[in-house]
Amino acid sequence: MNKYAQIDSSEFPIVKVVFTGEAANADNFPMYLDELKKNYDNEQPLAIVFDATNAVLPGMRYQKMQAQWLKDNEQLMKSYCRGTAYIIPNPIIRNVLSAIFTFQKQPVPYSVCSSYKEAITWVKNQLEKPES
Repeated sequence: MNKYAQIDSSEFPIVKVVFTGEAANADNFPMYLDELKKNYDNEQPLAIVFDATNAVLPGMRYQKMQAQWLKDNEQLMKSYCRGTAYIIPNPIIRNVLSAIFTFQKQPVPYSVCSSYKEAITWVKNQLEKPES
């Protein structure tokens, strides 16, 4: 099975999620959400960069699944995630992100960035901020 996203936590507390360009399906999308949640297992502050440069528009079923994941993990995110940066060059994907956030609001600060450098700078700044 081809992954929906590659998740790299080798530079923790910065977690990098790179969407592979594979379409979401009943196998790879739940696996992506499970892998994403595992980054919270050690209960340490983190920030996430989502690189959607190669992302494929997920179907409504998967948009709703993502929104439910945000709802189910809202407290976990509020406790540990200092922010999420989204690299989204594609305006259609930016609209999908907005749609997901209408189902369930983003519970942590976020920024939509045009480049990897901008995203990394933003998440590093978020991690340096004192906890609120």
